Amino acid sequence: MLSLRRRSTGGLSVATRYTIGSGLVITALVATLVALLVPVSKFGDRAAAAPAGASALPAGVEDDGAGTMSTAYGPLSPVDRDFVRKVRLAGLWELPAGRQAQQRGTRPAVRTAGAHLVEGHTALDRQVIQVGQALGVDLPDKPSAQQQGWLDQLTAAQGPEYERLFVQLLRRAHGKVFALLAQVRAQTRNSMVRALATSANTTVLDHITVLEETGLVDFDSLSDATPAPSSPGPARPQGASAPPMSDRRYEVK
Repeated sequence: MLSLRRRSTGGLSVATRYTIGSGLVITALVATLVALLVPVSKFGDRAAAAPAGASALPAGVEDDGAGTMSTAYGPLSPVDRDFVRKVRLAGLWELPAGRQAQQRGTRPAVRTAGAHLVEGHTALDRQVIQVGQALGVDLPDKPSAQQQGWLDQLTAAQGPEYERLFVQLLRRAHGKVFALLAQVRAQTRNSMVRALATSANTTVLDHITVLEETGLVDFDSLSDATPAPSSPGPARPQGASAPPMSDRRYEVK
């Protein structure tokens, strides 16, 4: 009796020790769950934030992975480099397309449009090569597979089909690039890229205008392309004569 009394008064009972032990186990389990859940939540936040940074580039821009580079003319972003390469690519197929239109076009307005393409992209090509060299941007030396396909279509087309195809392909291509030009011109911090975008903007607007003045643009089929700026006049039925052009240097008699 004496030993039992000492055990109960000098220490904790079995029931009390069991209760405390159970509490410690539960506390440890809760702490473990918290430790497991907190990192998962943090990693989840990081994973959710990653796509936002990855989608910073506009749609259609090819990221070369070099990031933004410092140059003597200002920061050079992936968008800037992609734009410079696209200007070069445009000339690689639009120059031969323009020369072909000058030779094969039966309508004076189509031959005039071809002359504008040759004149405009000859100047742009000269400028973009200088920009590429100054900024260290590697430029393509041949059209893309898609662009070569367009050239092949033009080569295979004959007669009126050729002229309609020429006008439609070129008008669509210029309409799609027009919005990109405005964005690059407004946002670039590189002075050489800004100057190139200014020149390209003027050239593209001129080409859109002369292509529309042929009267062969099918605007309904351009619905999936970037809307072009307002035309000097409504599209005319096929076979209608083109209105007088503001710049007569390119007019073909």
